[in-house]
Amino acid sequence: MGDVPLISVLMPAYNAQRYVRQAVESVLAQTCGDFELIVVDDGSTDQTADILKHYADADPRIRIKSGPNQGVSNSLNEALVLARGQYAARMDADDVCLPTRFEKQARFLTEHSNYVLVGSRCMLIDPDGYPICEKTDIALDHEEIDALLLRMSWPLVHPAVMMRTEALRKVGGYNPQYRTNQDHDLFLRLAEVGRLANLPEVLLEYRQHFQSVGATKLASQATTVLDIVKSAHQRRSLPFKDPTSGAPVMLQPIDYLRNWWWWSLQAGNLVTARRQAWAMIRNSPLSREAWRALYCAIRGH
Repeated sequence: MGDVPLISVLMPAYNAQRYVRQAVESVLAQTCGDFELIVVDDGSTDQTADILKHYADADPRIRIKSGPNQGVSNSLNEALVLARGQYAARMDADDVCLPTRFEKQARFLTEHSNYVLVGSRCMLIDPDGYPICEKTDIALDHEEIDALLLRMSWPLVHPAVMMRTEALRKVGGYNPQYRTNQDHDLFLRLAEVGRLANLPEVLLEYRQHFQSVGATKLASQATTVLDIVKSAHQRRSLPFKDPTSGAPVMLQPIDYLRNWWWWSLQAGNLVTARRQAWAMIRNSPLSREAWRALYCAIRGH
């Protein structure tokens, strides 16, 4: 491995003490070790900074930058300024890379010079790391990915992507105007300078929990992504028709638990289904639906 790494891993972290150890260790366990891990501690008030320092002291590939809270977009742009690698791999402080992720994605970009980004399928996991189901409804080819992005769909998982650093800088990095859905905006801009793809394999465990952006900022996300897609249509001189109808549905904790229970039950991950059913009961002890969910999870269907 030379002085300049092949891959720069960009990881923002904010109050991530519960999960950041597992995230960092999954990066360190990659079969491709030619990387630097750049973590921007975004004003954490818990033990995140101390945990990160422990790893940085033990491995010179880890670089930590700390500062006041400024949001994901600004944190990622700070990491991008420091990045030295040919490829930039995204990673979140609450997810888990499978060991061959970097190797397979770097190989794809090396062999396909007209592609600027490659993602992968993911395994959704619950807050404690139990498997829920594979997120298999992810498009693989550029045309379908781009079309879905323009329709406000979700064909790429942000912490599962690897990008060409040069292309990322060419499009201006992340737009700090967007505190949510900055990935959707970036993907559409990258699609205008190169091709996008997903590998068909599961290369990331994508954690679902109540503190995630998707769970805490659902309403603002709906407004933001509409603005992002509208702007992309304008840049490309395409006619735009608002595909949304009415206000976004606001989900409560019981709704997330119900989804995780159903998805894991359908996927045959019965241990997870039973765990989510019990969580539904703790949330709503008198709910017939919750007790029925447990009964179904115990029976297995």
